[in-house]
Amino acid sequence: MPTKSDGSADTQPTNDRLDPALLRIAGIVLLGAVAALLDTTVVTVALDQLGEAFSAPVSTVQWVSTAYLLAMALVIPLTGWCVDRFGSRRTWLAVLALFLAGSVLCGVAWSAPSLIAFRVVQGLGAGMILPLTQLILARAAGAQRFGRVMALVAVPGNLIPIVGPVLGGLLLDGVSWRWIFLINVPVCVPALMLAWRALPADPVDSGRHPLDVLGIALLSPAVLALVYGLAQAGEQSSFLTADTAVPVAIGLGLLAAFSAHALRAKAPIIDLRLFRFRSFRASAVLMVLTGAALYGPMLLLPLYYQQARGFDAFTTGLVLAPQGIGTAVALPIVGRLADRLGPRPLVAAGALITTAGTLPYTLLPNDPNDIILSASLLLRGIGMAAVGIPAMAAAYQQLPHTAIPQATTMVNVIQRIGASLGIAVIAVILQQQVNHDPGGVHPYASTFWWMVGFALLLLPCASLLPARKRIQP
Repeated sequence: MPTKSDGSADTQPTNDRLDPALLRIAGIVLLGAVAALLDTTVVTVALDQLGEAFSAPVSTVQWVSTAYLLAMALVIPLTGWCVDRFGSRRTWLAVLALFLAGSVLCGVAWSAPSLIAFRVVQGLGAGMILPLTQLILARAAGAQRFGRVMALVAVPGNLIPIVGPVLGGLLLDGVSWRWIFLINVPVCVPALMLAWRALPADPVDSGRHPLDVLGIALLSPAVLALVYGLAQAGEQSSFLTADTAVPVAIGLGLLAAFSAHALRAKAPIIDLRLFRFRSFRASAVLMVLTGAALYGPMLLLPLYYQQARGFDAFTTGLVLAPQGIGTAVALPIVGRLADRLGPRPLVAAGALITTAGTLPYTLLPNDPNDIILSASLLLRGIGMAAVGIPAMAAAYQQLPHTAIPQATTMVNVIQRIGASLGIAVIAVILQQQVNHDPGGVHPYASTFWWMVGFALLLLPCASLLPARKRIQP
Protein backbone atom coordinates (compact mmCIF):
# COMPACT_ATOMS: atom_id res chain seq x y z
CA MET A 1 0.00 0.00 0.00
CA PRO A 2 1.35 3.50 -0.80
CA THR A 3 2.45 5.59 2.19
CA LYS A 4 2.58 9.28 2.93
CA SER A 5 5.76 11.10 3.83
CA ASP A 6 5.01 10.64 7.52
CA GLY A 7 4.83 6.90 7.08
CA SER A 8 1.02 6.53 7.41
CA ALA A 9 -0.99 4.64 4.87
CA ASP A 10 -2.42 6.50 1.94
CA THR A 11 -5.96 5.23 1.39
CA GLN A 12 -6.41 6.83 -2.02
CA PRO A 13 -5.62 4.68 -5.05
CA THR A 14 -2.67 5.77 -7.08
CA ASN A 15 -4.06 4.45 -10.32
CA ASP A 16 -7.79 4.16 -10.99
CA ARG A 17 -7.48 2.88 -14.57
CA LEU A 18 -8.08 -0.66 -15.75
CA ASP A 19 -4.43 -1.49 -16.32
CA PRO A 20 -3.24 -4.25 -18.72
CA ALA A 21 -2.46 -6.68 -15.88
CA LEU A 22 -6.03 -6.42 -14.56
CA LEU A 23 -7.51 -6.78 -18.04
CA ARG A 24 -5.33 -9.86 -18.61
CA ILE A 25 -6.65 -11.50 -15.43
CA ALA A 26 -10.21 -10.60 -16.44
CA GLY A 27 -9.72 -12.18 -19.87
CA ILE A 28 -8.30 -15.39 -18.43
CA VAL A 29 -11.08 -16.02 -15.92
CA LEU A 30 -13.71 -14.89 -18.42
CA LEU A 31 -12.67 -17.61 -20.86
CA GLY A 32 -13.35 -20.27 -18.25
CA ALA A 33 -16.60 -18.63 -17.13
CA VAL A 34 -17.88 -18.57 -20.72
CA ALA A 35 -17.67 -22.37 -20.87
CA ALA A 36 -19.85 -22.81 -17.77
CA LEU A 37 -22.37 -20.19 -18.90
CA LEU A 38 -22.55 -21.57 -22.43
CA ASP A 39 -23.07 -25.14 -21.21
CA THR A 40 -26.13 -24.18 -19.15
CA THR A 41 -27.90 -22.55 -22.09
CA VAL A 42 -26.83 -24.95 -24.87
CA VAL A 43 -28.10 -28.08 -23.14
CA THR A 44 -31.62 -26.70 -22.64
CA VAL A 45 -32.45 -27.15 -26.33
CA ALA A 46 -31.15 -30.75 -26.46
CA LEU A 47 -33.44 -32.55 -24.00
CA ASP A 48 -35.81 -33.85 -26.68
CA GLN A 49 -32.98 -35.36 -28.73
CA LEU A 50 -31.37 -36.83 -25.62
CA GLY A 51 -34.66 -38.58 -24.82
CA GLU A 52 -34.78 -40.03 -28.32
CA ALA A 53 -31.10 -41.05 -28.28
CA PHE A 54 -31.46 -43.01 -25.03
CA SER A 55 -35.15 -44.01 -25.43
CA ALA A 56 -35.78 -42.32 -22.08
CA PRO A 57 -38.96 -40.55 -20.89
CA VAL A 58 -39.07 -36.82 -20.14
CA SER A 59 -39.19 -37.53 -16.39
CA THR A 60 -35.72 -39.12 -16.69
CA VAL A 61 -34.14 -36.79 -19.23
CA GLN A 62 -35.04 -33.64 -17.26
CA TRP A 63 -32.51 -34.81 -14.65
CA VAL A 64 -29.78 -34.02 -17.17
CA SER A 65 -30.46 -30.35 -16.33
CA THR A 66 -31.67 -30.77 -12.76
CA ALA A 67 -28.69 -32.86 -11.59
CA TYR A 68 -26.29 -30.30 -13.07
CA LEU A 69 -27.98 -27.36 -11.32
CA LEU A 70 -28.20 -29.17 -7.98
CA ALA A 71 -24.52 -30.17 -8.13
CA MET A 72 -23.64 -26.53 -8.77
CA ALA A 73 -25.68 -25.42 -5.75
CA LEU A 74 -24.08 -28.08 -3.55
CA VAL A 75 -20.48 -26.86 -3.93
CA ILE A 76 -21.00 -23.08 -3.88
CA PRO A 77 -20.69 -22.88 -0.04
CA LEU A 78 -17.23 -24.48 -0.28
CA THR A 79 -15.81 -21.75 -2.52
CA GLY A 80 -14.63 -19.36 0.18
CA TRP A 81 -12.94 -22.07 2.25
CA CYS A 82 -11.17 -23.56 -0.78
CA VAL A 83 -9.74 -20.17 -1.71
CA ASP A 84 -8.59 -19.51 1.87
CA ARG A 85 -7.10 -23.00 2.14
CA PHE A 86 -5.54 -23.55 -1.30
CA GLY A 87 -5.52 -20.13 -2.96
CA SER A 88 -7.67 -18.82 -5.82
CA ARG A 89 -5.26 -19.91 -8.59
CA ARG A 90 -5.04 -23.56 -7.51
CA THR A 91 -8.77 -23.71 -6.85
CA TRP A 92 -9.51 -22.21 -10.27
CA LEU A 93 -7.30 -24.73 -12.06
CA ALA A 94 -8.85 -27.65 -10.14
CA VAL A 95 -12.51 -26.75 -10.77
CA LEU A 96 -11.90 -25.91 -14.43
CA ALA A 97 -10.15 -29.26 -14.92
CA LEU A 98 -13.06 -31.02 -13.18
CA PHE A 99 -15.55 -29.24 -15.45
CA LEU A 100 -13.50 -30.24 -18.51
CA ALA A 101 -13.37 -33.89 -17.37
CA GLY A 102 -17.12 -33.88 -16.79
CA SER A 103 -17.73 -32.41 -20.24
CA VAL A 104 -15.65 -35.13 -21.95
CA LEU A 105 -17.41 -37.86 -19.93
CA CYS A 106 -20.83 -36.44 -20.90
CA GLY A 107 -19.76 -36.44 -24.54
CA VAL A 108 -19.04 -40.19 -24.42
CA ALA A 109 -22.03 -41.19 -22.24
CA TRP A 110 -23.70 -44.47 -23.28
CA SER A 111 -27.00 -44.23 -21.40
CA ALA A 112 -29.28 -41.75 -19.65
CA PRO A 113 -28.09 -42.77 -16.13
CA SER A 114 -24.42 -42.42 -17.16
CA LEU A 115 -25.09 -39.00 -18.67
CA ILE A 116 -26.88 -37.84 -15.51
CA ALA A 117 -23.98 -39.08 -13.36
CA PHE A 118 -21.42 -37.30 -15.56
CA ARG A 119 -23.52 -34.12 -15.43
CA VAL A 120 -23.11 -34.22 -11.66
CA VAL A 121 -19.32 -34.29 -12.14
CA GLN A 122 -19.58 -31.40 -14.58
CA GLY A 123 -21.82 -29.43 -12.20
CA LEU A 124 -19.43 -29.90 -9.27
CA GLY A 125 -16.79 -28.09 -11.32
CA ALA A 126 -19.12 -25.46 -12.78
CA GLY A 127 -20.56 -24.54 -9.38
CA MET A 128 -17.35 -22.81 -8.28
CA ILE A 129 -16.39 -21.26 -11.62
CA LEU A 130 -18.69 -18.24 -11.48
CA PRO A 131 -18.09 -17.47 -7.75
CA LEU A 132 -14.34 -17.74 -8.36
CA THR A 133 -14.64 -15.37 -11.31
CA GLN A 134 -16.20 -12.74 -9.06
CA LEU A 135 -13.74 -13.41 -6.24
CA ILE A 136 -10.59 -13.21 -8.37
CA LEU A 137 -11.77 -10.00 -10.02
CA ALA A 138 -12.86 -8.43 -6.73
CA ARG A 139 -9.39 -9.02 -5.29
CA ALA A 140 -7.56 -7.84 -8.38
CA ALA A 141 -9.69 -4.76 -9.05
CA GLY A 142 -10.28 -3.46 -5.53
CA ALA A 143 -13.38 -1.57 -4.44
CA GLN A 144 -12.66 1.47 -6.61
CA ARG A 145 -12.64 -0.46 -9.93
CA PHE A 146 -14.88 -3.44 -9.22
CA GLY A 147 -17.97 -2.00 -10.92
CA ARG A 148 -16.19 -1.43 -14.22
CA VAL A 149 -14.48 -4.83 -14.23
CA MET A 150 -17.69 -6.71 -13.48
CA ALA A 151 -19.51 -4.71 -16.16
CA LEU A 152 -16.83 -5.62 -18.68
CA VAL A 153 -17.06 -9.30 -17.79
CA ALA A 154 -20.87 -9.29 -17.76
CA VAL A 155 -21.19 -8.29 -21.44
CA PRO A 156 -20.60 -11.80 -22.86
CA GLY A 157 -22.42 -13.26 -19.87
CA ASN A 158 -25.58 -11.47 -20.94
CA LEU A 159 -25.16 -12.34 -24.62
CA ILE A 160 -24.61 -16.06 -23.99
CA PRO A 161 -28.27 -16.78 -23.07
CA ILE A 162 -29.14 -15.50 -26.56
CA VAL A 163 -26.29 -17.20 -28.42
CA GLY A 164 -26.46 -20.50 -26.47
CA PRO A 165 -29.80 -21.86 -27.73
CA VAL A 166 -28.91 -20.87 -31.31
CA LEU A 167 -25.53 -22.62 -31.08
CA GLY A 168 -27.18 -25.65 -29.48
CA GLY A 169 -29.64 -25.89 -32.35
CA LEU A 170 -26.84 -25.66 -34.92
CA LEU A 171 -24.83 -28.41 -33.20
CA LEU A 172 -27.85 -30.69 -32.88
CA ASP A 173 -28.89 -30.23 -36.49
CA GLY A 174 -25.40 -30.28 -38.01
CA VAL A 175 -23.34 -32.70 -35.92
CA SER A 176 -24.55 -34.68 -32.90
CA TRP A 177 -25.91 -34.18 -29.39
CA ARG A 178 -22.48 -35.22 -28.06
CA TRP A 179 -20.99 -31.95 -29.31
CA ILE A 180 -23.11 -29.84 -26.99
CA PHE A 181 -20.72 -31.18 -24.29
CA LEU A 182 -17.55 -31.66 -26.33
CA ILE A 183 -17.73 -28.01 -27.49
CA ASN A 184 -16.37 -27.16 -24.02
CA VAL A 185 -13.04 -28.85 -24.79
CA PRO A 186 -11.67 -26.19 -27.20
CA VAL A 187 -12.72 -23.52 -24.66
CA CYS A 188 -11.47 -25.12 -21.45
CA VAL A 189 -8.07 -26.35 -22.69
CA PRO A 190 -6.74 -22.88 -23.64
CA ALA A 191 -8.39 -21.45 -20.50
CA LEU A 192 -6.43 -23.93 -18.37
CA MET A 193 -3.17 -23.23 -20.20
CA LEU A 194 -3.53 -19.47 -19.86
CA ALA A 195 -4.48 -19.71 -16.17
CA TRP A 196 -1.49 -22.01 -15.49
CA ARG A 197 0.93 -19.57 -17.12
CA ALA A 198 -0.47 -16.13 -16.34
CA LEU A 199 -2.89 -16.21 -13.40
CA PRO A 200 -1.00 -14.84 -10.37
CA ALA A 201 -0.66 -17.11 -7.37
CA ASP A 202 -1.84 -15.88 -3.99
CA PRO A 203 -0.06 -16.94 -0.77
CA VAL A 204 -2.03 -19.08 1.68
CA ASP A 205 -1.44 -20.32 5.21
CA SER A 206 -2.82 -23.86 5.21
CA GLY A 207 -2.73 -24.13 8.99
CA ARG A 208 -5.11 -21.22 9.60
CA HIS A 209 -8.16 -22.46 7.70
CA PRO A 210 -9.73 -25.56 9.28
CA LEU A 211 -12.79 -26.85 7.46
CA ASP A 212 -16.10 -26.11 9.20
CA VAL A 213 -17.46 -29.65 8.82
CA LEU A 214 -20.67 -29.01 10.77
CA GLY A 215 -21.32 -25.83 8.79
CA ILE A 216 -20.90 -27.66 5.49
CA ALA A 217 -23.15 -30.49 6.72
CA LEU A 218 -25.87 -27.91 7.41
CA LEU A 219 -25.44 -25.30 4.69
CA SER A 220 -24.85 -27.36 1.53
CA PRO A 221 -27.93 -29.59 2.04
CA ALA A 222 -29.93 -26.44 2.95
CA VAL A 223 -29.09 -24.75 -0.35
CA LEU A 224 -29.65 -28.02 -2.21
CA ALA A 225 -33.10 -28.54 -0.64
CA LEU A 226 -34.22 -24.95 -1.22
CA VAL A 227 -33.13 -24.87 -4.87
CA TYR A 228 -34.72 -28.28 -5.51
CA GLY A 229 -37.98 -27.36 -3.77
CA LEU A 230 -38.29 -24.07 -5.63
CA ALA A 231 -37.52 -25.81 -8.93
CA GLN A 232 -40.31 -28.30 -8.18
CA ALA A 233 -42.68 -25.40 -7.45
CA GLY A 234 -41.89 -23.97 -10.87
CA GLU A 235 -42.44 -27.31 -12.62
CA GLN A 236 -45.68 -28.17 -10.79
CA SER A 237 -46.94 -24.57 -10.69
CA SER A 238 -47.77 -24.78 -6.98
CA PHE A 239 -46.11 -24.20 -3.63
CA LEU A 240 -48.58 -26.49 -1.86
CA THR A 241 -47.50 -29.90 -3.15
CA ALA A 242 -45.44 -32.25 -1.00
CA ASP A 243 -42.65 -32.26 -3.61
CA THR A 244 -42.28 -28.52 -3.04
CA ALA A 245 -43.23 -27.95 0.60
CA VAL A 246 -41.15 -30.76 2.12
CA PRO A 247 -37.73 -29.84 0.62
CA VAL A 248 -38.35 -26.11 1.20
CA ALA A 249 -39.23 -26.78 4.85
CA ILE A 250 -36.14 -28.98 5.25
CA GLY A 251 -33.98 -26.32 3.61
CA LEU A 252 -35.31 -23.54 5.85
CA GLY A 253 -34.82 -25.72 8.94
CA LEU A 254 -31.21 -26.52 7.99
CA LEU A 255 -30.60 -22.86 7.17
CA ALA A 256 -31.85 -21.82 10.62
CA ALA A 257 -29.61 -24.43 12.25
CA PHE A 258 -26.63 -23.21 10.22
CA SER A 259 -27.33 -19.60 11.23
CA ALA A 260 -27.27 -20.55 14.92
CA HIS A 261 -24.02 -22.47 14.39
CA ALA A 262 -22.32 -19.77 12.27
CA LEU A 263 -22.96 -17.03 14.83
CA ARG A 264 -21.20 -19.09 17.51
CA ALA A 265 -18.41 -20.72 15.49
CA LYS A 266 -14.92 -19.26 15.45
CA ALA A 267 -14.35 -19.92 11.73
CA PRO A 268 -17.69 -20.74 10.01
CA ILE A 269 -17.76 -21.78 6.36
CA ILE A 270 -19.41 -18.40 5.66
CA ASP A 271 -19.48 -15.67 8.25
CA LEU A 272 -22.98 -14.27 8.83
CA ARG A 273 -21.39 -11.41 10.72
CA LEU A 274 -20.79 -9.82 7.32
CA PHE A 275 -24.40 -8.67 7.56
CA ARG A 276 -23.26 -6.03 10.05
CA PHE A 277 -22.08 -4.03 7.01
CA ARG A 278 -25.00 -1.96 5.78
CA SER A 279 -24.09 -2.14 2.10
CA PHE A 280 -23.83 -5.94 2.26
CA ARG A 281 -27.27 -6.25 3.91
CA ALA A 282 -28.89 -4.02 1.32
CA SER A 283 -27.15 -5.86 -1.53
CA ALA A 284 -28.39 -9.22 -0.21
CA VAL A 285 -32.01 -8.02 -0.12
CA LEU A 286 -31.67 -6.60 -3.63
CA MET A 287 -30.27 -9.83 -5.04
CA VAL A 288 -33.23 -11.79 -3.69
CA LEU A 289 -35.70 -9.32 -5.21
CA THR A 290 -33.91 -9.30 -8.55
CA GLY A 291 -34.62 -13.03 -8.67
CA ALA A 292 -38.26 -12.13 -9.24
CA ALA A 293 -37.75 -8.85 -11.10
CA LEU A 294 -35.01 -10.00 -13.49
CA TYR A 295 -34.90 -13.81 -13.60
CA GLY A 296 -38.67 -14.39 -13.59
CA PRO A 297 -39.14 -12.79 -17.04
CA MET A 298 -36.39 -15.06 -18.40
CA LEU A 299 -38.99 -17.82 -17.99
CA LEU A 300 -42.05 -15.72 -18.86
CA LEU A 301 -40.86 -14.02 -22.05
CA PRO A 302 -39.87 -17.18 -24.02
CA LEU A 303 -43.12 -18.87 -22.97
CA TYR A 304 -45.14 -15.90 -24.20
CA TYR A 305 -43.51 -15.89 -27.61
CA GLN A 306 -43.56 -19.68 -28.03
CA GLN A 307 -46.98 -20.54 -26.57
CA ALA A 308 -49.07 -17.41 -27.13
CA ARG A 309 -47.46 -16.30 -30.38
CA GLY A 310 -46.42 -19.68 -31.82
CA PHE A 311 -42.76 -18.78 -32.48
CA ASP A 312 -40.13 -21.54 -32.73
CA ALA A 313 -37.06 -21.56 -30.47
CA PHE A 314 -34.75 -19.95 -33.04
CA THR A 315 -37.18 -17.10 -33.80
CA THR A 316 -37.82 -16.57 -30.08
CA GLY A 317 -34.08 -16.18 -29.49
CA LEU A 318 -33.90 -13.53 -32.22
CA VAL A 319 -36.96 -11.68 -30.90
CA LEU A 320 -35.47 -11.57 -27.39
CA ALA A 321 -32.11 -10.31 -28.69
CA PRO A 322 -32.87 -6.60 -28.00
CA GLN A 323 -32.88 -7.32 -24.27
CA GLY A 324 -29.37 -8.80 -24.40
CA ILE A 325 -28.19 -6.00 -26.68
CA GLY A 326 -29.54 -3.37 -24.28
CA THR A 327 -27.73 -5.01 -21.38
CA ALA A 328 -24.46 -5.41 -23.29
CA VAL A 329 -24.47 -1.78 -24.45
CA ALA A 330 -25.36 -0.40 -21.00
CA LEU A 331 -22.96 -2.46 -18.91
CA PRO A 332 -19.70 -0.58 -19.62
CA ILE A 333 -21.44 2.74 -18.95
CA VAL A 334 -23.07 1.42 -15.78
CA GLY A 335 -19.73 0.06 -14.57
CA ARG A 336 -18.07 3.47 -14.85
CA LEU A 337 -21.01 5.23 -13.20
CA ALA A 338 -21.14 2.68 -10.38
CA ASP A 339 -17.52 3.43 -9.49
CA ARG A 340 -18.10 7.19 -9.76
CA LEU A 341 -21.59 7.81 -8.34
CA GLY A 342 -22.22 4.87 -6.04
CA PRO A 343 -24.95 2.23 -6.26
CA ARG A 344 -28.04 4.01 -4.89
CA PRO A 345 -28.92 6.34 -7.80
CA LEU A 346 -28.12 3.69 -10.41
CA VAL A 347 -30.27 0.98 -8.83
CA ALA A 348 -33.15 3.45 -8.44
CA ALA A 349 -32.86 4.50 -12.08
CA GLY A 350 -32.55 0.88 -13.18
CA ALA A 351 -35.72 -0.05 -11.30
CA LEU A 352 -37.67 2.70 -13.10
CA ILE A 353 -36.21 1.77 -16.50
CA THR A 354 -37.00 -1.92 -15.94
CA THR A 355 -40.56 -0.97 -14.97
CA ALA A 356 -40.95 1.14 -18.11
CA GLY A 357 -39.63 -1.74 -20.22
CA THR A 358 -42.13 -4.16 -18.67
CA LEU A 359 -45.31 -2.04 -18.80
CA PRO A 360 -46.05 -2.55 -22.55
CA TYR A 361 -46.31 -6.30 -21.93
CA THR A 362 -49.13 -5.70 -19.43
CA LEU A 363 -51.23 -4.17 -22.24
CA LEU A 364 -50.83 -7.01 -24.71
CA PRO A 365 -53.56 -7.01 -27.39
CA ASN A 366 -54.27 -9.97 -29.63
CA ASP A 367 -52.13 -8.36 -32.35
CA PRO A 368 -49.27 -6.62 -30.50
CA ASN A 369 -46.94 -4.09 -32.06
CA ASP A 370 -43.62 -5.93 -32.26
CA ILE A 371 -41.63 -2.71 -32.71
CA ILE A 372 -42.92 -1.38 -29.39
CA LEU A 373 -42.22 -4.71 -27.69
CA SER A 374 -38.66 -4.79 -29.08
CA ALA A 375 -38.05 -1.26 -27.83
CA SER A 376 -39.42 -2.35 -24.44
CA LEU A 377 -37.01 -5.27 -24.33
CA LEU A 378 -34.13 -2.90 -25.11
CA LEU A 379 -35.21 -0.77 -22.15
CA ARG A 380 -35.49 -3.84 -19.92
CA GLY A 381 -31.95 -4.83 -20.83
CA ILE A 382 -30.63 -1.39 -19.90
CA GLY A 383 -32.57 -1.48 -16.62
CA MET A 384 -31.25 -4.93 -15.73
CA ALA A 385 -27.69 -3.72 -16.22
CA ALA A 386 -28.32 -0.64 -14.08
CA VAL A 387 -29.64 -2.79 -11.22
CA GLY A 388 -27.40 -5.87 -11.34
CA ILE A 389 -23.85 -4.48 -11.43
CA PRO A 390 -24.24 -1.74 -8.75
CA ALA A 391 -26.09 -4.14 -6.44
CA MET A 392 -23.26 -6.68 -6.70
CA ALA A 393 -20.54 -4.04 -6.34
CA ALA A 394 -22.25 -2.70 -3.21
CA ALA A 395 -21.82 -6.07 -1.50
CA TYR A 396 -18.03 -5.59 -1.51
CA GLN A 397 -17.89 -1.84 -0.94
CA GLN A 398 -17.41 -1.72 2.85
CA LEU A 399 -15.78 -5.12 3.36
CA PRO A 400 -12.14 -5.70 4.36
CA HIS A 401 -10.00 -7.49 1.80
CA THR A 402 -9.85 -10.68 3.90
CA ALA A 403 -13.66 -10.99 3.85
CA ILE A 404 -13.93 -11.18 0.04
CA PRO A 405 -13.85 -15.03 -0.28
CA GLN A 406 -16.65 -15.59 2.23
CA ALA A 407 -18.63 -12.63 0.88
CA THR A 408 -18.42 -14.06 -2.65
CA THR A 409 -19.70 -17.42 -1.42
CA MET A 410 -22.63 -15.78 0.35
CA VAL A 411 -23.45 -13.56 -2.64
CA ASN A 412 -23.64 -16.59 -4.94
CA VAL A 413 -25.78 -18.60 -2.50
CA ILE A 414 -28.19 -15.66 -2.28
CA GLN A 415 -28.22 -15.23 -6.07
CA ARG A 416 -28.93 -18.93 -6.61
CA ILE A 417 -31.84 -18.98 -4.15
CA GLY A 418 -33.18 -15.63 -5.40
CA ALA A 419 -33.15 -16.77 -9.03
CA SER A 420 -34.87 -20.07 -8.15
CA LEU A 421 -37.47 -18.20 -6.08
CA GLY A 422 -38.18 -15.71 -8.87
CA ILE A 423 -38.65 -18.40 -11.51
CA ALA A 424 -40.85 -20.49 -9.19
CA VAL A 425 -43.07 -17.55 -8.24
CA ILE A 426 -43.62 -16.53 -11.87
CA ALA A 427 -44.34 -20.13 -12.94
CA VAL A 428 -46.99 -20.48 -10.21
CA ILE A 429 -48.61 -17.11 -10.99
CA LEU A 430 -48.67 -17.82 -14.74
CA GLN A 431 -50.26 -21.25 -14.27
CA GLN A 432 -52.97 -19.77 -12.04
CA GLN A 433 -53.73 -17.15 -14.69
CA VAL A 434 -53.85 -19.80 -17.42
CA ASN A 435 -56.26 -21.89 -15.33
CA HIS A 436 -58.64 -18.92 -15.07
CA ASP A 437 -58.28 -17.84 -18.70
CA PRO A 438 -56.79 -20.58 -20.92
CA GLY A 439 -55.49 -19.55 -24.33
CA GLY A 440 -54.48 -16.20 -25.74
CA VAL A 441 -52.22 -13.51 -24.36
CA HIS A 442 -54.28 -12.30 -21.39
CA PRO A 443 -52.73 -14.69 -18.79
CA TYR A 444 -49.30 -13.38 -19.80
CA ALA A 445 -50.43 -9.75 -19.62
CA SER A 446 -51.77 -10.34 -16.10
CA THR A 447 -48.55 -12.03 -15.01
CA PHE A 448 -46.46 -9.15 -16.35
CA TRP A 449 -48.28 -6.86 -13.90
CA TRP A 450 -46.58 -8.86 -11.15
CA MET A 451 -43.28 -8.19 -12.91
CA VAL A 452 -44.01 -4.47 -12.72
CA GLY A 453 -44.67 -4.79 -8.99
CA PHE A 454 -41.44 -6.70 -8.38
CA ALA A 455 -39.45 -4.09 -10.33
CA LEU A 456 -40.99 -1.26 -8.28
CA LEU A 457 -40.04 -3.06 -5.05
CA LEU A 458 -36.42 -2.44 -5.99
CA LEU A 459 -36.91 1.31 -5.40
CA PRO A 460 -37.26 1.28 -1.59
CA CYS A 461 -34.41 -1.25 -1.41
CA ALA A 462 -32.20 1.12 -3.41
CA SER A 463 -32.58 3.70 -0.62
CA LEU A 464 -30.76 1.30 1.73
CA LEU A 465 -27.61 1.34 -0.43
CA PRO A 466 -24.78 3.85 0.10
CA ALA A 467 -25.49 7.14 -1.68
CA ARG A 468 -21.90 7.84 -2.73
CA LYS A 469 -18.92 5.66 -3.58
CA ARG A 470 -16.36 5.64 -0.77
CA ILE A 471 -12.90 4.25 -1.42
CA GLN A 472 -11.86 1.83 1.29
CA PRO A 473 -8.24 1.33 2.41
